[in-house]
Amino acid sequence: MADNTWQEGYTQNRELSWLQFNARVLEEARDETVPLLERLKFLSIFTSNLDEFYMIRVGSLGDIAQVDKTGIDSKSGLTAQEQLEQIYAATAPLYRQRDRVFQNVEKQLSQQGLTHAAMADLTPGEQKYLRHYFRSTLRHILSPQIVDSHHPFPHLGSKVIYVAALLRKKKSEMLGLIPVPASLPEAVFLEDSPGRYVLLPEILLAYADTVFEMYDVLEKVLFCITRNADINLDDEPFHPVSGEPDVDVRAKMEKLLRRRRSLQVVRLELSRPISSHFTEYFRQRFGVSDSQIFLSRVAPLNLGYVFSLGDHLTADKRASLSDPPFTPQPPAMLRPGQSLMQAALKQDILLSYPYESMEPFLQMIREAANDPAVVSIRITIYRLARKAKLVEYLCAAAENGKDVTALIELRARFDEQNNIDWSERMEEAGCKIIYGFEDYKVHSKICLITRNDRGVLRHITQVGTGNYNEKTARQYTDVSLVTASESIGADAAAFFQNMALGNLEGSYSRLLVAPNSLKEPILRLMDEQISLGDRGYILLKFNSLTDIDIIRKLAQASQAGVKVEMIIRGICCLRPGVPGKTSNITVTSIVGRYLEHSRIFCFGRGEDEKMFISSADLMTRNTVRRVEVACPIDSPQIRQRLHGILDAMLRDDTKARLLQSDGSYCPKPRSYDPVCAQEELMRQAVRQAQEAANAPEPESGSLRRRLSRLWASLRGHG
Repeated sequence: MADNTWQEGYTQNRELSWLQFNARVLEEARDETVPLLERLKFLSIFTSNLDEFYMIRVGSLGDIAQVDKTGIDSKSGLTAQEQLEQIYAATAPLYRQRDRVFQNVEKQLSQQGLTHAAMADLTPGEQKYLRHYFRSTLRHILSPQIVDSHHPFPHLGSKVIYVAALLRKKKSEMLGLIPVPASLPEAVFLEDSPGRYVLLPEILLAYADTVFEMYDVLEKVLFCITRNADINLDDEPFHPVSGEPDVDVRAKMEKLLRRRRSLQVVRLELSRPISSHFTEYFRQRFGVSDSQIFLSRVAPLNLGYVFSLGDHLTADKRASLSDPPFTPQPPAMLRPGQSLMQAALKQDILLSYPYESMEPFLQMIREAANDPAVVSIRITIYRLARKAKLVEYLCAAAENGKDVTALIELRARFDEQNNIDWSERMEEAGCKIIYGFEDYKVHSKICLITRNDRGVLRHITQVGTGNYNEKTARQYTDVSLVTASESIGADAAAFFQNMALGNLEGSYSRLLVAPNSLKEPILRLMDEQISLGDRGYILLKFNSLTDIDIIRKLAQASQAGVKVEMIIRGICCLRPGVPGKTSNITVTSIVGRYLEHSRIFCFGRGEDEKMFISSADLMTRNTVRRVEVACPIDSPQIRQRLHGILDAMLRDDTKARLLQSDGSYCPKPRSYDPVCAQEELMRQAVRQAQEAANAPEPESGSLRRRLSRLWASLRGHG
């Protein structure tokens, strides 16, 4: 079958769909019901999202456009160059929207006592303070330079802000550059002016004339470039499992990270309009077209500083401008203080982040590290926090003589160096480290603890939808299953054996494992629902949909009368509601306080339902080019809990948006009693934790405690 699904009229381009999603993030910054500091954070998230999109997706398309002029996207019929042109055209309005939202939010924050002051609006006292700051601190750490026939153009870092000044001396023109120091805070708060601050790049722009005082400054502007960051290990020999013994995977990864710093420029951002003469200099120097140059007239080029602004407010004021604080709760399926490992030996346990704490899982690894019955721990690692207790506990386990194996994916984009550092630390502690496969990233989230209980081996398996990252577990919604099911444990053991042997073609009885045995089973599960016609039902929650085979199957299901409900946070290359094609499909997107990240797949209803959680999105990169795991959910109690999450998402009429057949999103109609799924799940977690804390202790536990106290008393009298 020709790859021309776009001609069917129910698909859309992946990149343009992603831009629609990021516009949803910007919409949260515009939402007047969101606290002001949170709105500012959404502006920052929108900006960093767009940065990564240009570094990776636009960078990759630029590479394709250079070598393949005629190849077309299967979902839109566009060539790579046509996609780039449409991306640039769709991006420019987003900059204008961001400027308007930023200006509005800053105006309201100023009324609350937090003011981003323009250099032109400073009082004489504030000007005096900044002059002193510039002379005593800033000037001494600047590294300005000129570019002329004797001074070559320097290497410029991606997303580093510079002041560029067009200079003249006598009859010669040249360029002056000042990199904004990364060692200083970007927001400089003014002495004796509570709540008023200026931004470091704006100070440097104002003082550029002083820095280049021996020249005439004709024009000046703040700018930054974005470089292609889509490095690929395919560019280097990479045989991490069974190849040549002298191949140092870490060294090759570090070499590629260095290469990333000098790749092609894909975007130029300017803080103000400049003359055509000055613009031409940038065009020629960076090889960019006018469509790749974007103006950010109001919003700063970097918004990372906004996360620390609240530190300069009183606690009461900061609270009034922020989301109410929420602490992840003790898991509903554990009694207070109960060991997760011991509980899982009796029944399957579900953890739901960030509503519930990740701490019981970490404590399970710590307990395993010190449990004489534990013989081994196996785990896959994709992203870790900068400070990771998980690594400490795994290292302790190895030092205690446990057989610890960690499959670490060094190619987790933008976490490569962090993973390299952790792999070295774990290897030093005695952990066995393996790195995965030449052509496949290992993205699965699976951990296997093996215990020898009086000569009987028992497996405790954890399978999750999110990373073992203690920071993001408080920011991303994910679910994590811990089970002592022997059939799942046997599959997990086989999985880790296969990974160690470099075998991607292993067979499994319960787990679905990409790249060879995840997509086809999912397609078969859809076929089962298609065979039921209008009695069929498919409910899916995940982050992005691009896999063309799955898109076609979903359209086939719709045309067979199957009701298909999908909760997709980001990219969706299927257009729902197209008459005769996808009219039985609805797609809901939720962007809120937490990043929706869990993947839950349901096929059928009631007793006949088959339910899975997974690390995989339904994207080609996940189903075909990565190692992913989906795990069946057997426990009726856990199925009910997962349906509670899905039901809240489908009822949400506060943050939810419905994807339309033209690719745009529209708000759901508000009910008389509006539902915000994330708020509802937070309240539910608090309520369940309180109920668990107040529940009477099981009689067996109470009896054990009484016997323990009696034994202690007898020993005391002895």
